[in-house]
Amino acid sequence: MKRAIPVVALSIAGLIPVWRYEPSIGGTTSSTAESATTPSAATTAASGTVVKGTTITTDKGPVQVQVTFSGDKITAVKMLQQPNHPQTTAAVPVLISETLKAQSADIDTVSGATITSDAYKKSLQAAIDKNAKSASASPSASASASASASASASASATSKVVAGSTVSTDKGPVQVQVTFSGDKISAVKMLQQPNHPQTTAAVPVLIAETLKAQSADIDTVSGATITSDGYKESLQAAIDAKG
Repeated sequence: MKRAIPVVALSIAGLIPVWRYEPSIGGTTSSTAESATTPSAATTAASGTVVKGTTITTDKGPVQVQVTFSGDKITAVKMLQQPNHPQTTAAVPVLISETLKAQSADIDTVSGATITSDAYKKSLQAAIDKNAKSASASPSASASASASASASASASATSKVVAGSTVSTDKGPVQVQVTFSGDKISAVKMLQQPNHPQTTAAVPVLIAETLKAQSADIDTVSGATITSDGYKESLQAAIDAKG
C-alpha cells in the first residue's frame, strides 16, 4: 500500500474551519465512480500535445485534469475541475509536483484528500492512455518519436544546473538547486531544508509554484513562512547566478 503524503498545515487543530464540500461551478455529483463522457480529443500546440483526462465524479464533486505532453513526457498538469474545499486546494499542487517527478499516475495519495487524490489519478491515467493511443495510431508516430528524442537530447545538452546560495534561518539552512533548459526553469531540488513537518509539506507546493511562475515571485506557504522566504532567496540567487 502506498504511503500517504501529509498536508501538515491543514491538519493542525483549530487552524482550518470545517467547510462543507461544494463541487466546482458547472460540476455535478454522481454516485457512479466515473463519468461516461469520453475525454475530448488531444490537441497539439507549440508547447506540446494537450490531452484532457476523463471527468471523474466523486461524492465531493467532479475531478478532471488536463495534461501537456512533449512526446511521452509530462510537462504540465492543469486542473479543469476539482472540489471546492481547502484540503483539495492544498493537495492539488502536491499531486501535480509528484506527477512531474514520477512521470506517471503511480503517485502517493495526499493524506486528508484521499477522494480527490484517487479521482485525480484516474483522470490522469486516462489522459496518459489517450496520449499513448494517439501516438501509436499516428502514421508519423515513429518519426515524431525520433524527433522528440532528438529534441530531448538537444535540451539535455543545453540544460544548466545552478545551486542557489545557502540561506541561514532560525529553523535551519535552506538551499535550492535549479535546472534550467535555456531560460526556462525545468526542475528545482532542495539541497538543504529544515527538518520540520511543515517544511516537508510546503516544499512540493513551493516547487510547483516556481515551475508555474518561472521566477521567485511566488506566494509564501502559510505555516512555513521562514522556509518559504529562505527558499525564495536561494531560488533568486540561482536565477541571478545563471545570468
